[in-house]
Amino acid sequence: MKRLFQLMSEKNASDIFLSVGAPINIKINGVAMPVNQTVLNSDAVRQLLHEVLTERQIREFEEEFELNTAYTLEGVGTFRISAFRQKGTPAVVVRYIPGAVPPIDTLGLPDALKDIIMQKRGLMLMVGATGSGKSTSLAAMLDYRNGEKSGHILTLEDPVEFVFQNRKSIVNQREVGTDTKAFPVALRNALRQAPDCILIGEIRDRDTMSMALQYAQSGHLCLATLHANNSYHALNRIITFYPLENRPTLLLDLSASLQAIVSQRLVRTKSGMRKAAVEVMLNTRHISELVEQGEINEIKDAMEKSMAPGSQTFEQALFRLFMDGHISQDEAMANADSPTNMLWLINQATAGELTQPTTGAAHPATVADITGSQQALANTSPGMDFTDIKIDATSG
Repeated sequence: MKRLFQLMSEKNASDIFLSVGAPINIKINGVAMPVNQTVLNSDAVRQLLHEVLTERQIREFEEEFELNTAYTLEGVGTFRISAFRQKGTPAVVVRYIPGAVPPIDTLGLPDALKDIIMQKRGLMLMVGATGSGKSTSLAAMLDYRNGEKSGHILTLEDPVEFVFQNRKSIVNQREVGTDTKAFPVALRNALRQAPDCILIGEIRDRDTMSMALQYAQSGHLCLATLHANNSYHALNRIITFYPLENRPTLLLDLSASLQAIVSQRLVRTKSGMRKAAVEVMLNTRHISELVEQGEINEIKDAMEKSMAPGSQTFEQALFRLFMDGHISQDEAMANADSPTNMLWLINQATAGELTQPTTGAAHPATVADITGSQQALANTSPGMDFTDIKIDATSG
């Protein structure tokens, strides 16, 4: 397994997949492909997994059929491991977290994110689909604050992904199962630990959401992630956590506490790499009023018309990437919340020279997917090629 981890680091791969009845697959620039032709059986998957688990973790997996943990390979990075059972056999998905937190300026993120992370209080949500780069962007933002402002940064994670060094701030990172027995217990005790900034990982339920609001209302900057497509979908999801009778109070608290919702998607560039398209919903006075009144469906229109510096919709972010030559028109259209609005922006900028793609036309990103990934695979360093990865097991 450690050799696979090294391979992920060298290729800058995002994930590997171990599943019975298939070869090991590796995902590079969003494209998954087999490492070799060896088909894994149950013993092979179990053997690879056990190489990076403790005895306690092995017992937990055998008893619960689920395990989420992280493994740090010194000099390489951290690997987020999700082990589970499917069709009665073990399966594993590993996400690669680079060893160093990337500087925020290297990620092409909007400058508004620097202002957001330096705020004294409030709630900031980072939302997006799995694999959209939420954790990386949030870590870069947090480390920017770490290098610019003194204070205490407290993170509650399951598991810890990026490891921060103490710079101007003291950073304490707590991992569920290692540093605390239960996430709710850590949440309840967080305010006693005098944090200036709290990262509480992912919001999955009402209790966690309520604690996040409590932190923000008590004078702390609280950061969290949420699975949602965009800002207004995130707000709708938060509302569904609460029964109808509690929603007026929730909306009032949200309108007063929210700093921003940042939504991110990774889009395919013309070179076959991936780049972040970022929507930023700042809690302006108008947005705050809409939230308080529960007019969530009006937020999209308000963002499009907003003159607040730093605020932008996905269409506006994609439009800039298109005009700068990073992405194709097809890629911009495919990732827009409103392809109609996206096309209007493009046509306005190009005086109508570009029109909507013909139905059935080949998607340029498909070729870029293959070309970019093949180029990445071709850059294998000596002594570590895909053919070197051999599993001493046969299918069965």
